[in-house]
Amino acid sequence: MKAGVLLFCHGARDPNWARPFEAVLEQVREQAPDAEVSLAFLEFMTPGILQAGLELAELGCAQVQVVPLFLGTGGHVRKDLPVLIEQLREAHPHVSWSVRPSIGESAGVIAAMADAALLGLMGPSP
Repeated sequence: MKAGVLLFCHGARDPNWARPFEAVLEQVREQAPDAEVSLAFLEFMTPGILQAGLELAELGCAQVQVVPLFLGTGGHVRKDLPVLIEQLREAHPHVSWSVRPSIGESAGVIAAMADAALLGLMGPSP
């Protein structure tokens, strides 16, 4: 059974905004070479989540974890994402779609942000 990961973020008009998310995509692909991994955007950029989900389904993914690359669970994750997930479920009923918590709520991400915020206070960086 082929697994998929769909990284989902907001999107912006400035293409440079996507660079950190593209770096996350590449690292996930490197660390999970047997999984199909895609990056999707809510607005302004492509692919959208429905297109990315279609591509994962066409690649034979039977299970797809959707990972919201949002710092918190705001309106887009609470309101927009469930509607989009339901559309994916209707369009691809043979795929099991699960949604993970927003990435910013992960203890590791919180610790990494705190470490980054403290860099200037903790003396010179190595």
